[in-house]
Amino acid sequence: MNDKQVKALIKQGEHARHAIGNGLYLRIANQNIGYWVVRYTINKKRREITIGKYPDLSLADAKFNASEIKREVSNGIDPIAEKKRNKTPEFNTVDDLAEDWLKECAKRLKHPNIPRRVYTKDIAPTIGELGIDQVNPRDIRAIINNIAESNRPTIANDCLMYCKQLFRHAIKLDLRTSNPAEAFTVSDAGGVEKSRSRALSLEELSQVFKCFRENHNQFTRENYLAVALLLCLGVRKGELVASKWEEFDFEAALWHIPQERSKTGRGISVPLAPTVIEWLKELQIRAYGSEFVFPNRRASKRFGHISPDTINAAIQKLFKQEKMPVAHFTVHDLRRTCRSLLAESGIAGHVAERCLNHKLKGVEGIYDRYDYLDERREALSVLVEQLKSYV
Repeated sequence: MNDKQVKALIKQGEHARHAIGNGLYLRIANQNIGYWVVRYTINKKRREITIGKYPDLSLADAKFNASEIKREVSNGIDPIAEKKRNKTPEFNTVDDLAEDWLKECAKRLKHPNIPRRVYTKDIAPTIGELGIDQVNPRDIRAIINNIAESNRPTIANDCLMYCKQLFRHAIKLDLRTSNPAEAFTVSDAGGVEKSRSRALSLEELSQVFKCFRENHNQFTRENYLAVALLLCLGVRKGELVASKWEEFDFEAALWHIPQERSKTGRGISVPLAPTVIEWLKELQIRAYGSEFVFPNRRASKRFGHISPDTINAAIQKLFKQEKMPVAHFTVHDLRRTCRSLLAESGIAGHVAERCLNHKLKGVEGIYDRYDYLDERREALSVLVEQLKSYV
């Protein structure tokens, strides 16, 4: 059959199927349209696939495509199955791979925003637009070195861990055969991290808050009250900065932290001393009707509340400017300071642990379900009375 015969058959418009040879057929459909169809048998099943429309695909090209399909079938490849496979997502760049990996993280991690933040801020700018197979160990070293040089050893270690996970995901998807991050260890990134033991004394706290007041133009009143609340309540930074006014019951003097924002996975009611309530009511005025206790100060940010790094950055800025009169400390050290001050005040260990919303260990943690609310209220009241003259 030649092109002239093909045109004649289509012009007739008779709905039919005409054999061309080697499994190729011309199928005439309604409205005088001809389609090329290839029939084949694989795994003892008869199948057919449409490969194009005439004249978009010429007779010569249709014959060539049919011979290619027959060759694939002889090698055990089913073109219909391959066509379905090609509907799966395409992974061209590291950004494509990362998006798929981060979706997996969201299924198994309680806080999937953490690897997403590290990837977006520290990994993507260097390799995000590269092809997945183009990334080499030198790229990984550049990423972790940049972070380590910015004095963020913990983030450098986390970043290395996420790079390893990311490219293991690539190997799992058969997009790479090797992991460019696998040979690196924490000694190449942020180093082995030592457990911190820093807790501030009352004298140091007095100097710290004096420094905050003297630099009120750069260390805002909201930051000042946030530090005071972290010290007097012993809560985690993430629990405080994302808190909403609907969680607070001033009449009952309680803050109900929901379980989805609690690191332990259990909600807890935090008793509020009168002085703490006064600070919160001041923050409520400063919030200007926001649902958040610490509303975002920039409308373009993705959080409705301030960034988790806002307080850290404000304190570290004072250290960099050499204005802070005490040895270096971090926001998390305030929580350790709270625990130390509770111990110094003679608060029983199990009560102090519950004040910090720690899970009790061992058998005691399994059987002791009592929440110690009254005991915690008394303990935190003692702590506030001890601290309010310094804050």
